Amino acid sequence: MASQQSTDLKAVTSGYKVQPLRHPSRWVGAIVVLLLTLIAVNSMVTNPRFEWDVVAKYLFSTSILNGILNTINLTITSMVIGTVFGVLLAICRLSPNPIMSGAVGAYVWIFRATPTLVQLLFWYNLGALYPELGIGIPGGEMFFSMSANDVISPWTAALLGLSLHQAAYTAEIVRAGIVSVDSGQREAATALGMPPLMTLRRVILPQAMRAIIPPMGNEVISMMKTTSLVSIIAVPDLLNSAQTIYARTYQTIPLLIVATFWYLVLTAALTVLQGMLERRFGRGNTRTPSSSSSLIKWIQTRAGRNSTLTAVRTERKR
Repeated sequence: MASQQSTDLKAVTSGYKVQPLRHPSRWVGAIVVLLLTLIAVNSMVTNPRFEWDVVAKYLFSTSILNGILNTINLTITSMVIGTVFGVLLAICRLSPNPIMSGAVGAYVWIFRATPTLVQLLFWYNLGALYPELGIGIPGGEMFFSMSANDVISPWTAALLGLSLHQAAYTAEIVRAGIVSVDSGQREAATALGMPPLMTLRRVILPQAMRAIIPPMGNEVISMMKTTSLVSIIAVPDLLNSAQTIYARTYQTIPLLIVATFWYLVLTAALTVLQGMLERRFGRGNTRTPSSSSSLIKWIQTRAGRNSTLTAVRTERKR
């Protein structure tokens, strides 16, 4: 009966040709995007005001390369300080002590509500509030003191402004990651006799990393771009190096193109690194198609063997 129905269906549909579904709007959109891209590229190549020869001249200059190294150094140092401090803040924010959690909440509110540029300028001009910084008894004699202008250099002000600002965002990201872990994990670790610090380090944080890595990767990229603000306090980063050159040569656009090119390169490298970390901490969370197909084949094989054994046992009983 089934073969007869299949034959009848083939006879009915033999005179018809299957046509794929057409999507003319996709082709129109692709053509428009391609035309706009060609127009933009042609404008950039043929416009002499871009001064591509000047861009090529300064692309690998010593000043620009030193600025790139300073940008990378500032990004890594600020992120390390901000991440470590942010993890501590997140743990304190989850504390049942209302004073500690409230103080951390106030810190996060202040540093997230204040623009980064304002914080950089504030730390750079800290000597106007406290001309002398030192250690001593409150209201009494100072054991050690020195000028604030000697302590708060432009580089120190940049580190303080960027890392303390980042710590507020990191605290919220880590707190959200810790909260996302099922409470049964903590209960199981406690039942096994693990102390709270070991539970956090060996059980909670490794599982929370799956939720922490993606936003933290975005924060690293954002930090790399935010370092351009330190040029306002004369820290020789990538943008400040480009500004120094075009302040002397008056070739503003080519030097800004050079800075943009290197920011794109650094962002691409950080994006690749973020993807590697996400795959590293996401292992075991997803099933690959090969493993799924292998499991299906194994189930089918077992089902076939069980049906064969059932049939053999039935024949023996008869």
